[in-house]
Amino acid sequence: MALIVHKYGGTSMGSTERIRSVAQRVAKWVRAGHQLVVVPSAMSGETNRLLGLAKELLPNPQTPQALREMDAVAATGEQVSVGLLALALQAQGLQAVSYGGWQVPIATDSAYTKARIASIDDQRVRADLAAGKVVVITGFQGIDPQGHVTTLGRGGSDTSAVAVAAALKAAECLIYTDVDGVYTTDPRIVPEARRLATISFEEMLEMASLGSKVLQIRSVEFAGKYRVPVRVLSSFTPWDIPLEEEAKSGTLITFEEDEKMEQAVVAGIAFNRDEAKISVIGVPDRPGIASQIVGPVADANIDIDVIIQNVSHDGRTDFSFTVPRSDYARAMAVLQEQVMPAIGAARLAGDAKICKVSIVGIGMRSHVGVASKMFRTLSEEGINIQMITTSEIKTCVVIDEKYMELAVRALHKAFELEQAPVAAA
Repeated sequence: MALIVHKYGGTSMGSTERIRSVAQRVAKWVRAGHQLVVVPSAMSGETNRLLGLAKELLPNPQTPQALREMDAVAATGEQVSVGLLALALQAQGLQAVSYGGWQVPIATDSAYTKARIASIDDQRVRADLAAGKVVVITGFQGIDPQGHVTTLGRGGSDTSAVAVAAALKAAECLIYTDVDGVYTTDPRIVPEARRLATISFEEMLEMASLGSKVLQIRSVEFAGKYRVPVRVLSSFTPWDIPLEEEAKSGTLITFEEDEKMEQAVVAGIAFNRDEAKISVIGVPDRPGIASQIVGPVADANIDIDVIIQNVSHDGRTDFSFTVPRSDYARAMAVLQEQVMPAIGAARLAGDAKICKVSIVGIGMRSHVGVASKMFRTLSEEGINIQMITTSEIKTCVVIDEKYMELAVRALHKAFELEQAPVAAA
């Protein structure tokens, strides 16, 4: 049979009862003849609790030394999970062994709290699988060249699972979570939202990057780079449903634009309210000015997303961009202290109450008028667009946060996403 990687989120691991249910589900797959590697998250709420304790002692950890210790603290949550799950599997009569990321090892760089995976040594895991064991590996963490424990950032367990699946050349990576797949948009905002049976890798990458919380973006990037089939499905279905039914449930992220896939112009609507907009007003319009503005912000390890530069008037222009809302104050400080005195701009303005709303679909490549339909729909609802960015398969707008839910509902209805598209004959 096949080598399969299972990943379970924090809610799936939230209690000993749920851990026992995970163990029963894994045992079902093993008894069907599959080799299993399992990557669990920390128990629900545990990482927040641990980081909260750390910040009581040092409220604003910024130095590399402090961030190293934050990783050392945060990584313990997953270590508890793998040990408990291995014990639960042993109670099911299976051979099971747990490893921290540093024991595999999963090698990363030294960017504490945001480390990136460099390589995974699969030798130890393959030996255990060959011996008939279930291998349980901590998500979210690895080890840097100096031997220090690192973490991959929030949602990093998804990335760990897909990376492990890539290293082992697994047949599939199953991401078990508290939702039963990928929807056209968040059902909590649009009750008519529809679960997708399949979604292309490109669409999922855009959805994740634009705010869909189902999968972490780096996990999707890994899946695409190494062509790992990924399926998103619910861990709250009964563990003893037939394996054949479970294996075809949820949403499959596919890498082929199959002619018989759902033929939709727009696959879904993503949104992200964790955004802030910064505008540098009255910037001298000269070569290299964009680098002078965004360079120091990037050097502070702050991600920059949508960027717009206005047409120059009298040798001056305005330069606007978005950053994560959690980094807004720090980005404003960097600009005020380092950039404004150096470039001689007129003033600095910011807005921490904006959001992004995006339509995504590979069908946009071959259909005209999709963006104009989006803009017309928002206009009819009285929603002003502040910024626009596009790619072949997405159109993204920045609007006032208070209009986010209205925009999502209106666009979902305008593109008739509640209706399943007809497959090609």
